Amino acid sequence: MAADISPRPQARKPVLLSKIEALQDVVNTAVIIPKEDGVISVSQDRTVRVWLKRDSGQYWPSIYHTMPAPCSCMSFNPETRRLSVGMDNGVVSEFILSEDYNKMTPARSYQAHQGGVTVVLFVLEMEWVLSTGQDKSFTWHCSESGQQLGTYRTTAWVSGLQFDVETRHAFVGDHSGQVTILKLEQDSCSLVTTFKGHTGNVTALCWDPVQRVLFSGSSDHSIIMWDIGGRKGTAIEMQGHNEKVQGLCYAPHTRQLISCGSDGGIVVWNMDVTRQETPEWLDSDSCQRCEQPFFWNFKQMWDSKKIGLRQHHCRKCGQAVCGKCSSKRSTIPLMGFEFEVRVCDSCHESITDEERAPTATFHDSKHAVVHMHYEPTRSWLLTSGADRVIKVSQQAINLQNIENGQQKMHQAFLFWWK
Repeated sequence: MAADISPRPQARKPVLLSKIEALQDVVNTAVIIPKEDGVISVSQDRTVRVWLKRDSGQYWPSIYHTMPAPCSCMSFNPETRRLSVGMDNGVVSEFILSEDYNKMTPARSYQAHQGGVTVVLFVLEMEWVLSTGQDKSFTWHCSESGQQLGTYRTTAWVSGLQFDVETRHAFVGDHSGQVTILKLEQDSCSLVTTFKGHTGNVTALCWDPVQRVLFSGSSDHSIIMWDIGGRKGTAIEMQGHNEKVQGLCYAPHTRQLISCGSDGGIVVWNMDVTRQETPEWLDSDSCQRCEQPFFWNFKQMWDSKKIGLRQHHCRKCGQAVCGKCSSKRSTIPLMGFEFEVRVCDSCHESITDEERAPTATFHDSKHAVVHMHYEPTRSWLLTSGADRVIKVSQQAINLQNIENGQQKMHQAFLFWWK
């Protein structure tokens, strides 16, 4: 059954606001400072830099600090101005930035991992510093005492980390393509569940605490939306990248997911539509349309005196079909297929123009993206690239989504008032 699709707004391109080019090596992580015209970056050249916009309109470093090892990741909390920096030597160092962002004071350091730190996350509500590393471990420390509270060994190198404050659940993605959910306590953790839907390693995670949905991006070019809060095991696959997914950010006020790829492609997904799960691929020894045998079905080939055919699958119904019965291609955006995919002839005829309406817009950042950060109050999008350039853009806002959200809130208020 076709889902209701909101009218598609006019797609607008992101507007490039600034570029920061005075960098000597790849910037592994960079963030926009909320309520400031500033950027914090950590780089492979061992530097931590705070860039502030001057009257000339150019960004200049107000802080230039050299670390003892290459900086692999960081986490910045704007409320406390606490900066947590992970390094290739397994150490996480914390600093407090001054109010004018011209000074950086060391707070403490943790020997968190035996290998390079891959992700670091400061949780203000718990006073915890969470981190993952190349040593296949997830650890959390108390930021007040510096004491290690716990550790968990993973099956593969961890590359993604998110945390839900309300339930104390940590979401850990690794290079095997698996996502692990852990329940954290003050000094212990318990395994909740694991799930796997990617054929490549998990490269990015993004958690929406309101809808209670987890997004995972992978080197297999795909994104999966996991319905954690619904408890139904729903997993929606979204295909919109030609290369590895490098980053994911969610804009809650417009209900848009922003994803970036290593080829520089940026995709803005409208999540205010009812999406559908892709069907399981069915097994069959013959085409489920014309009943011609597949090439391994020797008995039917002998009985019918016919040459076996190669098996394909329709992306819409999941049936096993031959090439002749699946010669057509179509987009199926509500199933996550923004590019044309193989469908059987019957499904191709049943797909309406409304079902083919795109639910995503595509943009080119014009550099190979290494990291992405979204600042929702101003709809600013930051990308750092393999070209050692940081770009800050004004992201196009989906006004239609905002209007839909306001209408839903108004309808809910009227229902309550009655």
